[in-house]
Amino acid sequence: MEKIAVFPGSFDPFTIGHESVLKRALPIFDKIIVMLGVNDQKKYLLPIEVRKQIIEDVFEGIKKIEVEIHDGLTVDFCKKVGATHILRGLRTSADFEYERAIAQVNKKMYNDIETVFLLTLPEHTPVNSSVVRDILKHNGDISMFIPDKIDLKKYLGDEID
Repeated sequence: MEKIAVFPGSFDPFTIGHESVLKRALPIFDKIIVMLGVNDQKKYLLPIEVRKQIIEDVFEGIKKIEVEIHDGLTVDFCKKVGATHILRGLRTSADFEYERAIAQVNKKMYNDIETVFLLTLPEHTPVNSSVVRDILKHNGDISMFIPDKIDLKKYLGDEID
């Protein structure tokens, strides 16, 4: 059976922590689908199509990684794509408690799914999308927190000035 993982998130923006988790998970799975979730209650900094393009550009040429947009429950997406696993990165013990609860609900809703947690690298522990968004909103330099291939001006032009 093919091992397919879904890596769900908003990725607003996609950080070096996300990139690291995905790269380190590549040997574990036959395919990883980055699922950009749609949450109408959330105000995003980057449009979803831009976030999708950024992730596709970062992993250009890596056939094991796909990027899709989904509006609905992660477990429904997993069923649709035949996923066997949900991939999540953990930075802190607080992340673990939050992710554990979600994983248990997902397991109850879809018994065939397993959640796999990868710890972030120590140097990525303080990096999260909320902090990076805040730095960006205040015209700070986020280059050390996002993958080298990302130049937000390429995607957004002057919208980020």
